[in-house]
Amino acid sequence: MSITATELKLNLGKYLLLSATEDIFITKNGKVVAKLSNPNQDRIDMAKSLFGVLPQDITLEEAKNERLDRI
Repeated sequence: MSITATELKLNLGKYLLLSATEDIFITKNGKVVAKLSNPNQDRIDMAKSLFGVLPQDITLEEAKNERLDRI
């Protein structure tokens, strides 16, 4: 999403909430000057990519032991 600096000033709270789920580019005189983003987005994306990696019939303890056996 792209907004003007003036729009950001008028509705800061709204855009802070939105930045949790999407990047917000702030423009001034038609040029992008800043970006609001979630600082934890990389972690969230990584966690989402791991869903479904472990089989449904394995326990967390079994997965840990299997991982340790490989070392």
